[in-house]
Amino acid sequence: MRAVRYHEYGSVETLVVEQAPDPHPGPGEIRVRVAAASVNPIDWKMRSGALREVLPVDLPAIPGRDVVGVVDETGEGVQGVSVGDSVFGLGGVTGATAELAVLSAWAPAPANWTDEEAAGAGLASVTAMGGLKALGPLPGRTLLVEGASGGVGSAAVEIAVARGATVIGTASERNHAFLTSLGAVPTTYGSGLAERLATLAPGGVDIALDTAASGSLDDLVAIVGDPARVSTIADHANAHRLGVHLANAENDSTLLAEAAELGRQGRYTPRVERTYPLDQTAEAHAYAERGRTRGKIVVTI
Repeated sequence: MRAVRYHEYGSVETLVVEQAPDPHPGPGEIRVRVAAASVNPIDWKMRSGALREVLPVDLPAIPGRDVVGVVDETGEGVQGVSVGDSVFGLGGVTGATAELAVLSAWAPAPANWTDEEAAGAGLASVTAMGGLKALGPLPGRTLLVEGASGGVGSAAVEIAVARGATVIGTASERNHAFLTSLGAVPTTYGSGLAERLATLAPGGVDIALDTAASGSLDDLVAIVGDPARVSTIADHANAHRLGVHLANAENDSTLLAEAAELGRQGRYTPRVERTYPLDQTAEAHAYAERGRTRGKIVVTI
């Protein structure tokens, strides 16, 4: 199969498109012929070597974790899915940006999502829902999403709105119209946030989800008044220090099915800012590294 691989840690120049061995599913896994794969921050952080101490990979490695594709092989014990089904889902921390990928969690792709949208749904939706579930019931509560215009943040906004929360999202001013289109009340991040929120939410902010890891957890705890009402998906050090919830992305088919159902209802649509062909995966990684992505970046196979 054709795949993107890196043979050593380093910059985007380490990424090459080449022939690689076909993977095969183990027990409880499926293989898909990939239509599209997404690019997530963890992909370029792993490729650069920044995470080698906590997430070492066997080199050469294929970047990417989530895809959409058509099932072409199933492992032992797999039920409820057949060869020819269109699914989106998650595999290991590597292996997605290729013509074939093995998944350990998946759900049927909603017919009203494009391949690019479905490719962007896997990791973003399970991460967002993990962070939201830690905060308890959403109906009738006011939620602050820090870093609301990124892949996980935009998913969290739409899913929380669909579940009955009033959502305020922080982002740069250039992304405020985007947040409004998702159903959030936009505001800027940084100094003076508490004062801005006092105007936007006179009744107070009940819960907060940090997707940006920008060092704002102390402020979020102060705003909601209780570390138990704050969760983060990325700020590990400060989460432990403050006692806030730390949500890790899990390969959970139940969460993927929940996201897919919201998609079928038209209440959650993964937002894709840019798409690149497989041969331009290096450019996709370079754009992702700038840290200003609105929604998701997707590579089409």
